[in-house]
Amino acid sequence: MELVSFDLCPYVQRAAIALAEKQIAFTRTSIDLSDKPDWFKTISPLGKVPLLKTPSGDVLFESAAICEYLDETQGPQLHPADPVIRAKHRAWMEFASATLSDIGGYYSASDAQGFDRKAGDLRAKFEQIEKALDATGPFFAGAAFSLVDAAFAPIFRYFEVFERFYQPAIFDHLPKVRSWRSALVARPSVSGAVVHDFSAKLERFLVKKQTHLSTLIAA
Repeated sequence: MELVSFDLCPYVQRAAIALAEKQIAFTRTSIDLSDKPDWFKTISPLGKVPLLKTPSGDVLFESAAICEYLDETQGPQLHPADPVIRAKHRAWMEFASATLSDIGGYYSASDAQGFDRKAGDLRAKFEQIEKALDATGPFFAGAAFSLVDAAFAPIFRYFEVFERFYQPAIFDHLPKVRSWRSALVARPSVSGAVVHDFSAKLERFLVKKQTHLSTLIAA
């Protein structure tokens, strides 16, 4: 299999995590989304990554569809067997996508007021997640790693970089979220889902945006 990616894309990370959890060998082809090659435009209906090229020659797009395909065709299963619980997991994966959208607004805020407002939005989401997390851990639903974990892991990777420059209070007094975050960061499939210089590339990306966050990094 071949995963077509962009080095900073969190949705690519989801697919890479799922592939690693299932121990599927794959190659990674990175592109520049600001200068998309013609071959990519031809096979990507939305002009976005990830894409997954299968051994049969099919090309799949959208991270949720890719992860579902992998879970339906390759063991071990990362979705729960119970259909109701599985539907809930899919809903929490959508919640993860909404959280990623808030992170985009967070690091793109031009001033302190907008930055603090987006921090509040993120805090509210993590407060909901705190209530949903299994009390026994270490993962979202307990001992078993699931696609929900794969969906949320890239979110916490952003904070690994943010916290090199300042300490947001977003996770304060959320012990289950903090424990879950630690478990995901330590997972080999998560640590291996990005290129080796991901943190440096993300830092450069954030500085170039010239936002409130970039001033915190500079300070």
